Amino acid sequence: MIGQFCVGFYSAYLVADKVVVISKAVGEQQYRWESQAGGTFFVYDDAENPVQLTRGSIIILHMKQDNLEFLEEKRIKDLVKKHSEFIGFPIELQIEKTTEKEVSDDEDENKEKKAEEGEVQEEKDKAEKKKKKIKEVSTEFEQVNKNKPLWMKKPEEITKEEYANFYKQLTNDWEEHLTVKQFSVEGGLEFKAVLFIPKRAPFDLFETKKKKNNIKLYVRRVFIMDDCEELIPEYLGFVKGVVDSEDLPLNISREFLQHNKILKVIKKNITKKCIEMITEISENAEDYKKFYEQFSKNLKLGIHEDSANRTKLSEFLRFHTSKSGEEQISLKDYIGKMKEGQKDIFFITGESKASVAASPFVEALKKKDYEVLYMIDPIDEYMFDGKKLKNCTKEGLDLDQTEDEKKKFEEQKSAFEGLCKLVKEILGDKVEKVQLGQRLDQSPCVLVTGEYGWSANMERIMKAQALRDPSMSSYMMSKKTLEINANHPILTELKKKSDKDKSDKTVKDLIWLLYETALLTSGFSLDDPTHFANRIHKMIKLGLSIDDAGIEEEDEKLPQLEKKEDANTEATKSKMEEVD
Repeated sequence: MIGQFCVGFYSAYLVADKVVVISKAVGEQQYRWESQAGGTFFVYDDAENPVQLTRGSIIILHMKQDNLEFLEEKRIKDLVKKHSEFIGFPIELQIEKTTEKEVSDDEDENKEKKAEEGEVQEEKDKAEKKKKKIKEVSTEFEQVNKNKPLWMKKPEEITKEEYANFYKQLTNDWEEHLTVKQFSVEGGLEFKAVLFIPKRAPFDLFETKKKKNNIKLYVRRVFIMDDCEELIPEYLGFVKGVVDSEDLPLNISREFLQHNKILKVIKKNITKKCIEMITEISENAEDYKKFYEQFSKNLKLGIHEDSANRTKLSEFLRFHTSKSGEEQISLKDYIGKMKEGQKDIFFITGESKASVAASPFVEALKKKDYEVLYMIDPIDEYMFDGKKLKNCTKEGLDLDQTEDEKKKFEEQKSAFEGLCKLVKEILGDKVEKVQLGQRLDQSPCVLVTGEYGWSANMERIMKAQALRDPSMSSYMMSKKTLEINANHPILTELKKKSDKDKSDKTVKDLIWLLYETALLTSGFSLDDPTHFANRIHKMIKLGLSIDDAGIEEEDEKLPQLEKKEDANTEATKSKMEEVD
């Protein structure tokens, strides 16, 4: 173990090919120890050495030629600052200082002759002599480890300015910290710690290959490491600070800790204190708004990764809702305002607040006065306070209905059964099924995904991943269900038209238009935007009474809009009314 078998001393041979130790105890003779690490060493009386110590030791390293960089002043200071800045005794380094001094020409030059005695000088000869600057080199000892271990003092003895200065020195941040927590743990394992939450998230916070150096680990004020992944959860990687233990066991290389159980104890305590810090910040609305803007993604990552603290972390989440306006509310606030009998927490994901607020998926929920959470970041469903979060863009959305509403819905299902079958036949494998839905109020139709598949927002995100797994994508991008609104005039007129003639080409083309517009309004992307644009162009031509009979169809697979041989204006107007 470190400190028991002189492993630290013998590491001197990593940079030196010979080591000399001169040592003397009070009242004893001075001795000299020499070794070149060849399996032998010499110890002899050092009485003839002109340098005689009163007490203490001198260690002399004869450096290897390829390690002379460690004799540079800057390199030595960096090593001391990194590993021994907070130890309890001063470390002094002999340095050279260059100063400039002004001297007159006659002081600088060794003049061979002096003025003759009694010589009378004229007044102009007494003018001020010319000055010039010379450089003088001197040596002196400078203490390198000037900083004191702040965590060794009691919290009540430390001022706000001392915490701020220590934070800036520790992190090289130009801003002060947002909050700080200092604590000590006693018992089977004793350690002290001071933790800081910064005001801003670093630009590379989620850079996976970046070396983590936020929590510095010390043993008896000697630096051990700053990249211990087991010391703090990944989602708390923005927390900075120091952990110092008196009895933490190390292995011979000093680079790894022994006993993972001890690390787990430290990690558990640090996580607990970090959550306490966030709780304290949340009590101040202004400070928490700043914190949430910077680190909300970390909290959501923690909800996925830290099952032990998931419930507590979920209390820190804030969301815009269909009723909150510009403010954000917590899940606890949402539950406090839930309607009587409401079992689920409704949410919708999307790219922006504006896009989800205008989504057709929330129309019926808003009409029934349900509050909907707007989640701009993709989050999987999880449980909170016994209420299940329900994504209103997926299957299985059940809304409370009165007996009259249930009866009317069943009648509509029976009446629109034929249209649903026709739409499925026309769209083929583009959709898994076509059915009446309850979630729509003002839109004619919408595309919903399977309960366990990707939502439209998640599908958009995954398509942008260059290294995505194609097999996983095909599995998660399950076929969609087309839900139609039986109360919408477009669907009622389309039903009448299909009942008259199921082979009507206008019906077929309108169904494709409805499907593709539903793709867009539901947040999906079009597989073939050109065909969609062609259909829109045909509708425009029809509205403008443009005869394109001479234009050949480029793609025979594209369904044609129905055209009557009678191209008079009244017939065309009638056709447009049917389309509308």
